[in-house]
Amino acid sequence: MKGVDIIDITITSKIQIYSTDEQTEILIQTMFQIRKALNYISKYIFDNNCLNQKKINQDTYYYLRETYNLKSQMAQSCMKTAIAKYKTNKSNKHEFTLVKFKNSEYDLVWNRDYSLNKDVFSINSLQGRLKIPYQTKGMEKYFDGSYSFGTAKLVYKFNKYFLHIPMTKDYPQTTPFEINKIVGIDLGINFLATAYDSYGKTIFYNGKHIKAKRGHYKILRKDLQECGSKSAKRRIKSIGSRENRWVTDINHTVTKALVDKYGTNTLFVLEDLTNIRTTTEKVNNNNRYVCVSWAFYQFRQLLEYKAKMNNSMVIVVDPKYTSQTCPKCGHIAKANRDKRKHIFKCKNCNYQSNDDRIGAMNLWNKGIEYIELNSKEYSE
Repeated sequence: MKGVDIIDITITSKIQIYSTDEQTEILIQTMFQIRKALNYISKYIFDNNCLNQKKINQDTYYYLRETYNLKSQMAQSCMKTAIAKYKTNKSNKHEFTLVKFKNSEYDLVWNRDYSLNKDVFSINSLQGRLKIPYQTKGMEKYFDGSYSFGTAKLVYKFNKYFLHIPMTKDYPQTTPFEINKIVGIDLGINFLATAYDSYGKTIFYNGKHIKAKRGHYKILRKDLQECGSKSAKRRIKSIGSRENRWVTDINHTVTKALVDKYGTNTLFVLEDLTNIRTTTEKVNNNNRYVCVSWAFYQFRQLLEYKAKMNNSMVIVVDPKYTSQTCPKCGHIAKANRDKRKHIFKCKNCNYQSNDDRIGAMNLWNKGIEYIELNSKEYSE
């Protein structure tokens, strides 16, 4: 048998900090100067087509210190932030254009710009070190010595300050040889997720209320677009952010429930829905938005990292015929499924069930095939 695989998993914790009025004023001044400094460095990078940190440091460091009153580490952090933004754009094949920093954000290097203990958040500012209490609920587990803290970001939103902290920990990974439970998960609209497990049990995560709410957002957005005013455009942006947060929260809730339900050494099998937008072109226009715009890929990503943290694994398989195949006799036919009634009835053996459950059962079968093919490799 092969040795145990260990991987680093990074999660980002988002916590609110509770600064006093005086501390808030200092943070406002600090972040304002940092934004000006970032835009100065950005213009230097663009004008000189230079991403060499040593060269940027030589040409801008003292100007940043004197003009914006930045501390030494703050100046260095600004350079790294600006360089990283241009490199990200380059890796994403974006055209080389001037980057403008508009948001109130401050990148913080661990143990230089900030530190954190169980009670207090300490941050470097124009007025020296500030010690600020923060929302500690749920943070206790990150101080057991197994997590390493990365470069955080201080963000000002909704008239509040939030700290986004990436935290990394080593996790042992399960292998196909160690899997003792398989769960097929069919993702959809009427049921966001339908899970079929090794005990023959099915769990449905109802999605009808989600479908209704998404329809409400669609109508609201359309009405505002027809209005076309500046306030309407601001409202559209606000609604988009609210809807994205709501979608993410639902995906977090359902994926956490699945991982908690089935425990360790579980194999979760999902359909590869990468091309769902092109495969639903024939969906009625009135329903296309709710069908193609749900964050199925985000669901997969959240389930993957939660499973890895829980000594389980996720695989994705070709979705071809998963909704048309009888899980009992293997007969494949479009006529097996009645989409309107959400009923599957095999034309060969007459097996009948909910069509989402059938999809989950077929994914479970593919999980069995995966284990049979891969367990031998890990047992040798």
